[in-house]
Amino acid sequence: MAHALDAYLVEWERARPRWQRNGRSAIGRLRQEALQRFVSRGLPTTREEEWRFTSVAPIADCTFALAGPSAAEVSADDVASLRIAPAVELVFINGRHVPALSRMGSLPTGSHVENLANVLATGSHRIEPHLTRTPPAEQQPFVALNTAFLDDGAWIQVPAGAILEQPIHLLFLSTGGPDDRPLMSHPRILATLGENSQASVIETYAGTNAQYFTNVLTEIVVGDNAVLDHYTLQYDSPEAFHVGSIYVRTACSATYRSHSVSLGGALVRNDVTAVLNGEGAECTLNGLYAADTRRLVDNHTTIDHAQPHCGSREVYKGILADHARGVFNGKIIVRPDAQKTDAKQTNRALLLSEDAQINTKPQLEIFANDVKCTHGAAVGQLDEEALFYLRSRGLTDAEARRMLVHAFAADVLNRLPLEPVRIRAEERLQQQLARSLPAAA
Repeated sequence: MAHALDAYLVEWERARPRWQRNGRSAIGRLRQEALQRFVSRGLPTTREEEWRFTSVAPIADCTFALAGPSAAEVSADDVASLRIAPAVELVFINGRHVPALSRMGSLPTGSHVENLANVLATGSHRIEPHLTRTPPAEQQPFVALNTAFLDDGAWIQVPAGAILEQPIHLLFLSTGGPDDRPLMSHPRILATLGENSQASVIETYAGTNAQYFTNVLTEIVVGDNAVLDHYTLQYDSPEAFHVGSIYVRTACSATYRSHSVSLGGALVRNDVTAVLNGEGAECTLNGLYAADTRRLVDNHTTIDHAQPHCGSREVYKGILADHARGVFNGKIIVRPDAQKTDAKQTNRALLLSEDAQINTKPQLEIFANDVKCTHGAAVGQLDEEALFYLRSRGLTDAEARRMLVHAFAADVLNRLPLEPVRIRAEERLQQQLARSLPAAA
């Protein structure tokens, strides 16, 4: 682990002169403090409860470098299959914004969709209040690491009463390094919705068949009566490492809906923490993940009911084949003053081989007495009776398995409100089932 920390220190020192030229001293201090916390805290180990089933040794064993000042040679054709139309689109290559590939449409007056590097260089005072909303960094080492390398990403601000007709698409594409050294990026996304506003934000992560490390932090504030649909689509290289942290705070009668699809990566960790901090807020977390070979996907979610009369619904489903492993840890917290809470959590996993494994842990921490909270978890294989029934109707074994797996996943995919996103996710899943999960195809 010490070697891994030294490598991050070397990269940080290499980038510091550029940051000093382009940023304010306040941001520099923020980076310095975060780096110190990360070094003193270190990378997490399986001795810690929150990381008991997920070893980050594959990340610690690699030496990653930041991408150079110039983006890799990526053309519009290379990102065409990942675009979502119509949308306001910011494209990032190896963590750096590429204006030539981005598409800016019309936005309501007062709205801002900008790349973070530009904001840090020209007006970081506009975002500094939002950079300290995350939990204590010493408890979240990858959050501290992201802040230490704070450089680029996206800033989204939707003013009160504004309704964004087009979604905002943030596309992050990673490639291999010029000298075959694995690259890393630490995107930071800040989104603030004013009262009575509405927006859809899509984060897409993809890459070439190379090893790289993406460590992203997304911070969201949803104002009174505002509505946000938030999509995270993870299609990374099967050799890549992806750590994503999302922190959401909702105000009175706000609505936050999260739609997570994880179909790539060798080691993937998704953390979602939503604090319902206003009376009458609503939160929905939907997730679908699939893995094969020896890949690992870890989903940790927390819905914190801090105020009364709030509701939450959560549905996560996983499809695992070969020697793949999945982890689901879903926590619901009901604070003492959060009376009339209505929360429901469902987690199901489909194992397509005898060697696939899932560790699931639903948690309820209830400190109020007038609440309605339920959770359910189920793990199993394809129903042999259903397979027999479909085969008796003329389907081959492969067709029957494919149909049952698709029906299992459709429960989550059909919850995606944006049709282009739903169609693209279904296509990706079918490609993966046909290519990587032969037991289902």
